[in-house]
Amino acid sequence: MNVAQLTEQPSILKSVALLPPRLSLGSAMVVHGLGKLRKEGTEQAAGFFEQIGLKPARPLVLATGITELLAGVSAILGFATRPAALGVLVTQAVAIAKVHRPKGFDVTKGGFEYNLTLCSIALGLLLRGPGQLSVHSALERKAKRKELRRLRLLPRQRRRSLLLDLLG
Repeated sequence: MNVAQLTEQPSILKSVALLPPRLSLGSAMVVHGLGKLRKEGTEQAAGFFEQIGLKPARPLVLATGITELLAGVSAILGFATRPAALGVLVTQAVAIAKVHRPKGFDVTKGGFEYNLTLCSIALGLLLRGPGQLSVHSALERKAKRKELRRLRLLPRQRRRSLLLDLLG
């Protein structure tokens, strides 16, 4: 067996390799988002946001909850993965800066270990995209089939392909 055989991965393995990070990030963000959007969760989080100086608290809690929920669903489905990853990076950066950084790295002491893990997964998805096993990829394949049928790219189709690439 040579080095090329050891380092090359079949495309199906590359596609499957992106599922665990997408699903773990997505499920964590959905749970966090739903927690903030429930009535008692919104009230509790708003009180906490006020304590740490984030005002107006209630609108910020709702915006954070919606961002986390949408980012989670997007990561799980593999659609709009890059904007979702940016949303995770922003919410977790604020959480680290306002809550966890003073407590250090260790998650058992309230530190930022978990938040940094979420940021790392989000950064990987931001750079790599959702992979082949995703809604994004299915839409991309459909768009390319239409392009091939017409044997040319119309300006509208080019914009659609570009938008799909940006959304990742």
